[in-house]
Amino acid sequence: MIGRLNHVAIAVKDVRAASDLYRGALGASVDPPVPQPEHGVTVAFVNLPNTKIEFLEPLGEASPIAAFLGRNPEGGIHHICYEVDDIAAARDRLVREGARVLGTGEPKIGAHGKPVLFLHPKDFCGTLVELEQA
Repeated sequence: MIGRLNHVAIAVKDVRAASDLYRGALGASVDPPVPQPEHGVTVAFVNLPNTKIEFLEPLGEASPIAAFLGRNPEGGIHHICYEVDDIAAARDRLVREGARVLGTGEPKIGAHGKPVLFLHPKDFCGTLVELEQA
């Protein structure tokens, strides 16, 4: 069921500063920041040969990233994202096995324009997991 690692998401206070740091210190290729108001974040992707890093900056006070940064003022890893071939089938299998899907359980369109779901961190070794339709 689980496919390749799509990205590791890092919550940051300032997506431009994080992008500049990775671009300058690590020589990374970083896409321009893109506001995602439906998710309450601004995102920028660091392009790596085998995966991506996603910077998440809060977009407004109601952003779930604002709450995360309230608990982790320096930022940090927020979630990991795996690709799945069939997100509905993956969701149904996980629910049958006792995993909790966050929100309504229906996929939303994520930053890559593909359906995504989030799984409760208590069900996955303390890690928030995002599934993205491949």
